[in-house]
Amino acid sequence: MKLIDITRELMKSPVYPGDPAPQVQALSRVSMGDPCNTGAVSMCLHNGTHMDAPRHFFNEGEAIDRVSLDSCIGECVVLECNGLLLGDRAEELLPYLKKRVLFKGDVQLTPSAAFVLSDAGVLLLGVEQPSVAPPEYTAEVHRQLLQSGMVLLENLDLSEATVGETYLLMAAPVKIAGADGAPVRAVLAESDRIDWDGRIWR
Repeated sequence: MKLIDITRELMKSPVYPGDPAPQVQALSRVSMGDPCNTGAVSMCLHNGTHMDAPRHFFNEGEAIDRVSLDSCIGECVVLECNGLLLGDRAEELLPYLKKRVLFKGDVQLTPSAAFVLSDAGVLLLGVEQPSVAPPEYTAEVHRQLLQSGMVLLENLDLSEATVGETYLLMAAPVKIAGADGAPVRAVLAESDRIDWDGRIWR
């Protein structure tokens, strides 16, 4: 089975404006006479490839340790979309959606697109950008998606994923009690190809 790593390397990943960049500090080193190598990491929970839990925008929303693994692991489809995704365009995508959908490209959602996708029963939405929405729509889009029970997988690297392909997605977040998000090592495994009209995505 071919596996595709769709996780960005943490230290080289784009950092969302205003978030602190991740840092790794050496605690012990064999080269300095210590018995082993150990290190500590300091980072925002939304650095690198990560998952947003409902707690990210809702005080009483589910924290990342309460997110169902059924949302994070299962069949997904990779679609291509660039620029602002509007509601009418999102409606065109509905026949091709799975419960989990990953968008390849520089797509960012508008509130109308967020409404369409959340109403469609999507469990997980993934994008290559550090955020699913542009700054002017950040709160509105996140709230619409997260209140539907969807989880968001951001800052992916889908360069090796094929548009229109159905994959098995494995994207379990680090289990951190009470946290609003967590890092993810996201992987795709090849599955059966779906029928689709490639002209829609080009």
